[in-house]
Amino acid sequence: MAQQQPTSAPEEQQINIELSEDIAEGEYANLAMIAHSSGEFVIDFIRLMPGLPKAKVKARIVITPEHAKRLLSALSDNVERYERSFGTIKTQDEMPSYPMNFGGTMGEA
Repeated sequence: MAQQQPTSAPEEQQINIELSEDIAEGEYANLAMIAHSSGEFVIDFIRLMPGLPKAKVKARIVITPEHAKRLLSALSDNVERYERSFGTIKTQDEMPSYPMNFGGTMGEA
Protein backbone atom coordinates (compact mmCIF):
# COMPACT_ATOMS: atom_id res chain seq x y z
CA MET A 1 0.00 0.00 0.00
CA ALA A 2 1.42 3.36 -1.03
CA GLN A 3 1.86 5.96 1.63
CA GLN A 4 0.18 9.30 0.87
CA GLN A 5 2.04 12.49 1.51
CA PRO A 6 0.12 14.89 3.74
CA THR A 7 -1.32 17.67 1.67
CA SER A 8 -0.56 21.12 2.92
CA ALA A 9 -3.32 23.69 3.06
CA PRO A 10 -3.09 26.24 0.27
CA GLU A 11 -1.37 29.39 1.41
CA GLU A 12 -3.72 32.28 1.98
CA GLN A 13 -2.92 35.23 -0.18
CA GLN A 14 -2.94 38.50 1.72
CA ILE A 15 -4.07 41.69 0.09
CA ASN A 16 -2.66 44.98 1.25
CA ILE A 17 -5.49 47.52 1.10
CA GLU A 18 -4.62 51.20 1.10
CA LEU A 19 -7.15 53.72 2.42
CA SER A 20 -6.32 57.34 1.68
CA GLU A 21 -7.35 60.06 4.14
CA ASP A 22 -9.95 61.64 1.83
CA ILE A 23 -11.64 58.27 1.19
CA ALA A 24 -11.43 57.30 4.88
CA GLU A 25 -13.54 60.34 5.80
CA GLY A 26 -16.45 58.76 3.96
CA GLU A 27 -19.28 60.34 2.03
CA TYR A 28 -22.81 60.66 3.45
CA ALA A 29 -25.59 59.33 1.25
CA ASN A 30 -29.23 58.79 2.12
CA LEU A 31 -30.43 57.36 -1.19
CA ALA A 32 -29.12 54.68 -3.51
CA MET A 33 -30.21 54.03 -7.07
CA ILE A 34 -29.31 50.71 -8.66
CA ALA A 35 -29.30 49.81 -12.36
CA HIS A 36 -27.98 46.72 -14.08
CA SER A 37 -27.18 45.20 -17.42
CA SER A 38 -26.17 41.65 -18.26
CA GLY A 39 -22.57 42.36 -17.29
CA GLU A 40 -22.63 44.92 -14.47
CA PHE A 41 -24.49 46.55 -11.62
CA VAL A 42 -24.25 50.32 -11.20
CA ILE A 43 -24.93 51.71 -7.74
CA ASP A 44 -25.25 55.48 -7.37
CA PHE A 45 -25.02 56.80 -3.81
CA ILE A 46 -26.92 60.08 -3.58
CA ARG A 47 -27.20 62.83 -1.00
CA LEU A 48 -30.75 64.18 -0.93
CA MET A 49 -30.99 67.34 1.16
CA PRO A 50 -34.33 68.65 2.44
CA GLY A 51 -35.35 71.92 0.84
CA LEU A 52 -33.14 71.51 -2.20
CA PRO A 53 -34.71 70.56 -5.54
CA LYS A 54 -31.50 68.91 -6.72
CA ALA A 55 -29.73 65.82 -5.37
CA LYS A 56 -26.08 65.00 -6.02
CA VAL A 57 -24.56 61.64 -6.79
CA LYS A 58 -21.70 61.41 -4.30
CA ALA A 59 -20.27 58.12 -5.56
CA ARG A 60 -20.89 55.65 -8.38
CA ILE A 61 -19.77 52.07 -7.93
CA VAL A 62 -19.76 49.63 -10.86
CA ILE A 63 -19.49 45.93 -9.99
CA THR A 64 -19.94 42.57 -11.67
CA PRO A 65 -23.11 40.52 -11.07
CA GLU A 66 -21.04 38.04 -9.02
CA HIS A 67 -19.76 40.82 -6.78
CA ALA A 68 -23.28 42.25 -6.48
CA LYS A 69 -24.44 38.91 -5.11
CA ARG A 70 -21.50 38.80 -2.70
CA LEU A 71 -22.30 42.36 -1.58
CA LEU A 72 -25.94 41.37 -1.00
CA SER A 73 -24.81 38.44 1.16
CA ALA A 74 -22.30 40.56 3.11
CA LEU A 75 -24.88 43.31 3.74
CA SER A 76 -27.46 40.76 4.87
CA ASP A 77 -24.96 39.16 7.26
CA ASN A 78 -23.93 42.54 8.68
CA VAL A 79 -27.53 43.73 9.13
CA GLU A 80 -28.33 40.51 11.03
CA ARG A 81 -25.30 41.02 13.31
CA TYR A 82 -26.19 44.69 13.81
CA GLU A 83 -29.76 43.81 14.80
CA ARG A 84 -28.56 41.16 17.25
CA SER A 85 -26.43 43.83 18.94
CA PHE A 86 -28.63 46.93 18.69
CA GLY A 87 -32.18 45.77 17.95
CA THR A 88 -34.36 45.67 14.87
CA ILE A 89 -33.86 48.38 12.29
CA LYS A 90 -37.19 50.05 11.61
CA THR A 91 -37.99 50.66 7.96
CA GLN A 92 -40.76 52.50 6.14
CA ASP A 93 -42.60 50.86 3.27
CA GLU A 94 -42.46 54.04 1.23
CA MET A 95 -39.69 56.52 0.83
CA PRO A 96 -40.64 59.61 2.83
CA SER A 97 -41.72 62.53 0.68
CA TYR A 98 -40.05 65.67 1.89
CA PRO A 99 -41.77 68.96 1.12
CA MET A 100 -39.49 71.21 -0.86
CA ASN A 101 -39.22 73.67 2.03
CA PHE A 102 -38.54 71.01 4.67
CA GLY A 103 -36.25 72.40 7.33
CA GLY A 104 -37.35 76.02 7.09
CA THR A 105 -36.57 78.83 4.73
CA MET A 106 -33.56 78.70 2.48
CA GLY A 107 -30.68 81.02 3.20
CA GLU A 108 -29.32 83.34 0.57
CA ALA A 109 -25.67 83.94 -0.14
